[in-house]
Amino acid sequence: MKRLNSIIIIGFFATVLPQTQPVLAADNLPQQLNQLLNEEPDLQGAIAGVSIRNAANGEIVYDHMGEIRLRPASNMKLLTAAAALSVLGQDYTFKTELLTDGEVKKKTLLGDLYLKGKGDPTLLKEDFDKMAVELKTMGIHKITGNLVGDDTWYDDIRYSVDLPWSDEQTYYGAQISALTASPTEDYDSGSVLIEVKPSNHEGEKADITITPNTDFVKIINQTETGTKDGKKELTFEREHAKNTIRISGTLPVTSTGQKEWIGVWEPTRYALTLFNQSLTEQGIQLMGKIKTGTTPADSKIVHTHSSIKLSELLVPFMKLSNNGHAETLVKEMGKVVTGEGSWEKGLKVMEAELTKFGINTETLVLRDGSGISHVNLVPAAQLSHLLVAVQQQIWFPAFLHSLPVAGESEKKVGGTLRSRMKSQNVKGKVFAKTGTISTVSTLSGYVQTKSGQTLIFSIMLNNLIDDSKGKKIEDKLISIIASH
Repeated sequence: MKRLNSIIIIGFFATVLPQTQPVLAADNLPQQLNQLLNEEPDLQGAIAGVSIRNAANGEIVYDHMGEIRLRPASNMKLLTAAAALSVLGQDYTFKTELLTDGEVKKKTLLGDLYLKGKGDPTLLKEDFDKMAVELKTMGIHKITGNLVGDDTWYDDIRYSVDLPWSDEQTYYGAQISALTASPTEDYDSGSVLIEVKPSNHEGEKADITITPNTDFVKIINQTETGTKDGKKELTFEREHAKNTIRISGTLPVTSTGQKEWIGVWEPTRYALTLFNQSLTEQGIQLMGKIKTGTTPADSKIVHTHSSIKLSELLVPFMKLSNNGHAETLVKEMGKVVTGEGSWEKGLKVMEAELTKFGINTETLVLRDGSGISHVNLVPAAQLSHLLVAVQQQIWFPAFLHSLPVAGESEKKVGGTLRSRMKSQNVKGKVFAKTGTISTVSTLSGYVQTKSGQTLIFSIMLNNLIDDSKGKKIEDKLISIIASH
């Protein structure tokens, strides 16, 4: 029998767990799992697909409707991450270019300045600051032409085909553009972070701050600081096709406040506005207008900014389940392989790449890269097969390191599992991708069992009345698996 080492990574430390023999399921493991799946009240009328494999050789240890196509929610990101690592490579970076069709004379750029985005979802205000400093270092104090944002690296379709209209203002439903910006190092591209804190005095409006500090969005403050015994009831509403955000409700005077990430309308102009702000702060005067357009072919590159590596981007992407990263990676795969940065081309590239891992793509319905669509369909057995196959890849340590770790409270370690599975038999021993959309809860990954061996699992729960209860069911199933 083939010997395989599964690498479990926590933070910067790696422990090699030897798989010296196949995992032999205890006689009562299937019985316990079947009992839970058949008798759990919250699964009545729902569908559960479960596939468990031996990490050493891929053999199926347990199967419950594992071949049934189900909605994967954010477990779709496992497919996207694997395909992106295979197509782009773990050292891949996104570029953002400054170009001009003019010349610099006497501290003046005679012509237009182009900000050309090539998909980087990690651009922060401080990155635009550095670009502005670079221009100033070159001796530029004035630009006679326009500041033009070029987002033509991707197509102009901003939303994936099945995105619910109600998600339009959310950070996880933010528009996808080749030129965009993020508020923090969580890299929720195309969004702003709004923080609401109570005033020091009851009856006054709450204090509101925006990150990054920008006038690109307009805040209508209809809040009130309430009594210390009052309820915290805040609503955030961005007007359709506008960047006017109305915040209403009350905050108790003793409240610590509330944070909300809101997706902006037109992320390309958002990025342009931030860059123009940086130019102004560096004393660089723009004589022309801010506009979008295409960079002329004969333009010269003035400066190139590179993003963090894909292996580093995977951490916020997978641990925090970032939808924008998933859709950007789909478009980037399409651009790199076919020359067209679109969902249509990217998903075809992704499907072709998955076949290299032995995935039967005829059993899949792929509509996006994030799993936000309710039309996506994936069998649990195909996900567990993928998790076996990727262990052979050179980039597997980066893939594994990106998965949320059960019960680990540090945000960039535990991710979406940081508040789950904190009991001794599973804390720090489960590396898995979560998934949640309405009526759906999923969990797929790796678990170190009581015997010290590793099992691979995929749990997909669909048609739930309450998807939050699905997480508790998943945790029970993992506890049973880990105990054998």
